[in-house]
Amino acid sequence: MNWFEAAFLGLIQGLTEFLPISSSAHLRIVGEILPNAQDPGAAFTAITQLGTETAVVVFFWRDIVRIIGAWGKALVGKVPHSDPDAKMGWLIIVGSIPIAVLGLLLEDYIDTNFRSLWIVATTLVVFGLILAIADHYGRQTRTLDTLTPKHGILFGLAQALALIPGVSRSGGTITAGLLMGYTREAAARYSFLLAIPAVFASGLYKLAKSFDEPGVYTLAQTGLATLVAFVVGFLIVGWFLKFVSHHSYRVFVWYRILLGLGLYVVLGMGLINA
Repeated sequence: MNWFEAAFLGLIQGLTEFLPISSSAHLRIVGEILPNAQDPGAAFTAITQLGTETAVVVFFWRDIVRIIGAWGKALVGKVPHSDPDAKMGWLIIVGSIPIAVLGLLLEDYIDTNFRSLWIVATTLVVFGLILAIADHYGRQTRTLDTLTPKHGILFGLAQALALIPGVSRSGGTITAGLLMGYTREAAARYSFLLAIPAVFASGLYKLAKSFDEPGVYTLAQTGLATLVAFVVGFLIVGWFLKFVSHHSYRVFVWYRILLGLGLYVVLGMGLINA
């Protein structure tokens, strides 16, 4: 049964990672309603995110190769530092600093306190409302070629909020982008690129630790979940970018709010463990 559960959680991870609805919140909630009824754990979440982030690497492969190439050439003076791709390379590095620092400082809380379903319910609702405000009032005129180091740091701080399940990595960064005036597609695209260093660092770190600290699922079961997450995530990422270029985030806002309120109800009734 654990193999089925692991694969199902991988499916959930792949479906929700790129949508602004928090994949970590969904894994936390679904884990409590599966037959084993337990939190799959922060390590399982981080490792399965390697699958969805690999899907991002495959999807954006040409962009990533171009950015890394231009960044490397800028280091040795072969292209100017003002080159858009070289600049993007630096901005991804700068934007990754906040989550790297806070992730290490708050690791114990991330693995324990922050995973309370009461906190998850609250962040789903609160950050859903903030996303609604950003989507409605954001100017949505800026494109990624106007991205500045200041905005890169702000994007990075927003991404760091996703250390709390329920915030959503893509949701936090997309919300920040909209509030700063970026278009929906530009905010989503940078959100995906910015997540690559953080997710791979976190996932590989947790993977290394898991050899000495076994979790709810075996490494083989976690590997299956990661593979499922990769396949499903690859299908979702392209669809999502097309969707946000023509639609608002309203459907995700309502989903977050209803899920959060529903979670309050079942917690209050004692149907699941917080």
